[in-house]
Amino acid sequence: MVVKLQRPILVGGLGLSFSLWILQSWHDSIVQLGEYSVLSLLLVGSGLLLLKQNRTKQDSHVLDSLPVDRETVESAIAKAETVINHLAGEAENHHALAALREKIPQLYLELDREEIHLAVTGGKSVGKTTLIQVLKSHWCPQLQKTVCLQETAPLFAETGEKSDAAALTQAKANDFVLFLTNGDLTDTEFQTIQQLQAEKHRLMLVFNKQDQYLADERASILLSLKQRMQSHIVATSASPLPVKVRKHNDDGSVQEWMEQPAPEIQQLTQQLGETLAQQGQQLVWATTMRKALLLKAEAKNHLNAVRCDRAYPVIEQYQWIAAAAAFANPVPALDILATAAINAQMIVDLGNIYQQKFSLEQAKTIAGEMGSLMLKLGLVELSSKVIGTVLKSHAITYVAGGAVQGVSAAYLTRLAGLSLVEYFQQQEVAVNSATGFNFDKLGQTLQKVFQQNQQVVFLQGFVKQGVKRLLPEVAEGELVGAEKAAG
Repeated sequence: MVVKLQRPILVGGLGLSFSLWILQSWHDSIVQLGEYSVLSLLLVGSGLLLLKQNRTKQDSHVLDSLPVDRETVESAIAKAETVINHLAGEAENHHALAALREKIPQLYLELDREEIHLAVTGGKSVGKTTLIQVLKSHWCPQLQKTVCLQETAPLFAETGEKSDAAALTQAKANDFVLFLTNGDLTDTEFQTIQQLQAEKHRLMLVFNKQDQYLADERASILLSLKQRMQSHIVATSASPLPVKVRKHNDDGSVQEWMEQPAPEIQQLTQQLGETLAQQGQQLVWATTMRKALLLKAEAKNHLNAVRCDRAYPVIEQYQWIAAAAAFANPVPALDILATAAINAQMIVDLGNIYQQKFSLEQAKTIAGEMGSLMLKLGLVELSSKVIGTVLKSHAITYVAGGAVQGVSAAYLTRLAGLSLVEYFQQQEVAVNSATGFNFDKLGQTLQKVFQQNQQVVFLQGFVKQGVKRLLPEVAEGELVGAEKAAG
């Protein structure tokens, strides 16, 4: 990688003589980016690893309502394919590429699927298995469409959240969800239904086993369900309790036996049948749309991870260049000028990684706005105070006023870099946002990243590494002193 201090913008910001000093003093640490220090590990562990694990959530709520048309779904599939192609272009041997590519033709086939998939879900002992058996016997044979009924694993099982997540994943893979309950909803059931509705899954709440309640109790439960829910609610008895039948014969004898009533599913089958007849195709398209959005998010996560790996050394490089600039020129006005120049070049380089093209003038403007945001949010003052407090433990280095400014400049540059990476990750792939930079969103991202990177342990390690770079002879002396004390 070319040494960034040789670029015109940095020469203008720091001055030619200072640039030459930087080149002589920092050549090895800037050019040899592969030799990571303890700080590199801290950088990856505390901040950037969180960015790699960041899940793309912005697409999960795109399905505002039914119906969804075919053109919209095809567009979503095409966008997912675009992200996959970018991943292939930037990491042609990526381990996930083959599996991701296989899903694209599968999605196009899904568009023409005629079979409707229904999930039957709910807690334990609510009658899922029995209802499926009854529907297969009494309802499915009458339909013109082919319907596949899938029973999920029981929700709210004692095995914990993982089993619930697996059962919900099963339910979400279907076109329509029948959510069974055998009484009024518990808080957990209500929250689960809200989650499904928030993700735009079509569902019907089924109050099963209604025959086990007295008439007034049944009415009270139904009223409560209707008041709490924003979805269709039907009452059923898939397997009513046997009733005793008594027959008085002409000879005066009495015969008694238990008789199994017929299932009470008429309301359910009527409403379900109407929904499938009117919206069957849209249900299939909506499911395909969700799968396309999930595929795009999965591909984008892999792409962001690849780009983060390339962003690590860039951010580390510029944070220590900023530290050297502020330490060698401990004049506030000059520090701001130098740091702004450095941050501007960092913006250009990070933008290139995320295919967000910025001119140097645009980068200068963004760097200036970021500096203003940091001042408004109080990050500059707070960072200096915290770092100054940590530096007090270094009796010799604390006397050097430039040490606080140097380490603070490195820390703030690091925050700026991490914030830019997270901001870029939230943008649409292959869409250049250079002309529409959202500074409100950037400010929110700055606050979030600052909160993630203010742990005391991390700051202590960061300051220690800064001292080692800015005053290597002092750091070596402290190490020798510590070894003697330990001996």
